Amino acid sequence: MDIFPAIDLLDGKCVRLYQGDYAKSEVFNDNPAAMAQSWLEQGANKLHLVDLDGAKAGHPVNLEAIASIVEMVKTTATQPVQIQIGGGLRTEASVKQLLTLGVDRVILGTVAVEQPELVQDLCQKYPQQIVVGIDARNGKVATKGWIETSEVLATDLAKQMMGMGVAAIIYTDIHRDGAMTGPNLDALREMASGVEIPVIASGGVSSLRDLLNLLSLEAMGVTGAIVGRAIYTGEVNLTDAIRAVGEGRWQDIPPDLGATSFA
Repeated sequence: MDIFPAIDLLDGKCVRLYQGDYAKSEVFNDNPAAMAQSWLEQGANKLHLVDLDGAKAGHPVNLEAIASIVEMVKTTATQPVQIQIGGGLRTEASVKQLLTLGVDRVILGTVAVEQPELVQDLCQKYPQQIVVGIDARNGKVATKGWIETSEVLATDLAKQMMGMGVAAIIYTDIHRDGAMTGPNLDALREMASGVEIPVIASGGVSSLRDLLNLLSLEAMGVTGAIVGRAIYTGEVNLTDAIRAVGEGRWQDIPPDLGATSFA
């Protein structure tokens, strides 16, 4: 299972929100590129970026921070690193702008609900580079940086996007995001069983136990997990997480699955 350390960008800084509330942000690093480099040094080969300002504005905002992360990866990474980014990507111009900047995959959210025909067009133009983020509140899709909630069911949207050729679905349960209460396994199971493309879990991971619970869904199609607050607070050690589920080393798991070190 792939582990994606999350880097949320707000005002050029690396922050974490609580349940998507912009008023409840906590700054973890003023230098997002340095934060990204730290995750790479701990073994990450994938990075999940979110332009929080862009999600509200409807177009990319934190371009300088994004470019600095791409440049850092290009000049210092010792292994291939995949960078995916979402937040405010609602036009082809914005998608092309970020792909040109050097990110590997872009994540579409609001437009998947409001302009599905655009998603289909982009999937044809940029195969395997378009991911759809489905952020749900009580099973219904939230849009515009989680500010609005639609009447569209998350599972229905996932099936529609599968038919358009998206590379993967990122599923976030907003009530779990930043809350450290564990992923919504039932919702993820329903999502993964309903589509035939990879599903990446986001929100709620607070321990190695949570990651192992997600690993149990890998055979159903949950192929990755985005980890945010837990690796920033130290509840989860990123290197340990990658060893535990990235390589499937069940024998390496300590008796206390909540431990943050294999030492």
